[in-house]
Amino acid sequence: MQVVDLSEEHRELYFVCLEDWSEELKEGVGRKRDWFAKMKERGLRVKLALDDRGVVGGMIQYAPIEWTHVEGQGLYFIYCIWVHGHKKGRGNFMGRGMGKALLKAAEDDARALGAKGMAAWGLSLPFWMKASWFKKQGYQKADKDGMAVLMWKPFVEGARPPRWVKEGALPPLVPGKVTVTIFNNGWCQAQNLPAERAIRAARELGDKVVVREISTFEPADARKWGQCDALFIDDEQVRTGPPPSYEKIQKLIGKRVRKLR
Repeated sequence: MQVVDLSEEHRELYFVCLEDWSEELKEGVGRKRDWFAKMKERGLRVKLALDDRGVVGGMIQYAPIEWTHVEGQGLYFIYCIWVHGHKKGRGNFMGRGMGKALLKAAEDDARALGAKGMAAWGLSLPFWMKASWFKKQGYQKADKDGMAVLMWKPFVEGARPPRWVKEGALPPLVPGKVTVTIFNNGWCQAQNLPAERAIRAARELGDKVVVREISTFEPADARKWGQCDALFIDDEQVRTGPPPSYEKIQKLIGKRVRKLR
């Protein structure tokens, strides 16, 4: 196994989270491309894990925490570690140590860049990006917001733990309309899908629906609204993980439209 920096050869594969077999993951991929182009100038780092055949099986992406949606100083923040675990496409690469190898490579890189520590988010439930996995790798809990746990590993004494941004208020709803509010950062293709689907569904439901898309790419905007990626229909938040289908989003918006007087 080998861990390498992202090259032009594998860039499109990275944009679809190594799932080049999935037509679904290609939806809204322009958002990921735009995010990458801007974040690359702000210190974004991406590494890939290759097996002994040279096939890409895993990825990690991380950046200086000051440019992310998390509050912190002098740390690098891991957006995600993903090891391809589907039988489709390139196959299942889990259980080979790729995740640990990617994490170590990122930590070594961050240390060399002068970072005071590493931060990552995990889920308290045994799904993707498990907080318990990071704990086994020497991380500790810094903050918690529902199921989302902010983990971190200090490299030096005096390093300060990161914090989640506090959730803020929604902008006012539009009277007499169904208001669809989209907060989108661009970093996660799985979160880009609901944004694209909500826009398409709202467009098909006509002028009774107003869409407000709020970019949270700039840290100041993420902190202002207390959101990174989220979807609201009026004042009700829609669960976006895993990404809801277009049909489900359209149904939820349509239900609100029928309630309008």
